[in-house]
Amino acid sequence: MLRHLAIATAIALGSVVVMPAFAQSASSAQSSNASTPQAVVEDITHQLDTQIADHKAQLQNNKPKLVATINQIFLPHFDTDWASILVLGMHAREASPDQRSRFAKAFYTSLTNRYAEGLLSYTKGTVKVLPFSGDVNPKYTVVKTQVSTDDNKTVAVNYVFHQAADGQWKAYDVIIEGISYITNYRNQVDAEIKKEGLDKLIADLETQGDKALGQLEQEDKGNGAK
Repeated sequence: MLRHLAIATAIALGSVVVMPAFAQSASSAQSSNASTPQAVVEDITHQLDTQIADHKAQLQNNKPKLVATINQIFLPHFDTDWASILVLGMHAREASPDQRSRFAKAFYTSLTNRYAEGLLSYTKGTVKVLPFSGDVNPKYTVVKTQVSTDDNKTVAVNYVFHQAADGQWKAYDVIIEGISYITNYRNQVDAEIKKEGLDKLIADLETQGDKALGQLEQEDKGNGAK
């Protein structure tokens, strides 16, 4: 699942606020104002084709540039504040504003760094955006895509959007083969907070980054999660 998440979203979710001060290109800033969730996903796919697939050689041995490119593509389109609150779950109510802010930055920075290199396997046409059906709901709208993997399998990847306070459509969850990345990480974060506390989790993510995130995932597998 997580390898496919890397290919589909890099975040996002997450890939998906990691570094709010990241400079955006003019095209990125403009695309963040896309009028519909479908248009947002189509724009992301186009940028993956032109900025990742066409520049693999330049990005192969330059991880900082790879991470910066991923942030440029995805950050304008994701409501990372809301996503991080959902990942924290019930613990978000107990957390201070500073704790929520630190968790969001540390968690998504770790996520991006851990799975950034997964996008180097991306090729043009890897993501197919399916025709939109149903009503556009400002609180919950799903755009469906299909991701072709390097082993010739097709993976269903759905982006969940809402309309933010500024009127822009932003994704806050990615559902891969029926599994929500928010739910997946919320279970892991909940277990770690109950075990070590929120401050310890934040400190580990800030100091150990993707290593701490990997440990979370390993512990979750050890507890029998799928």
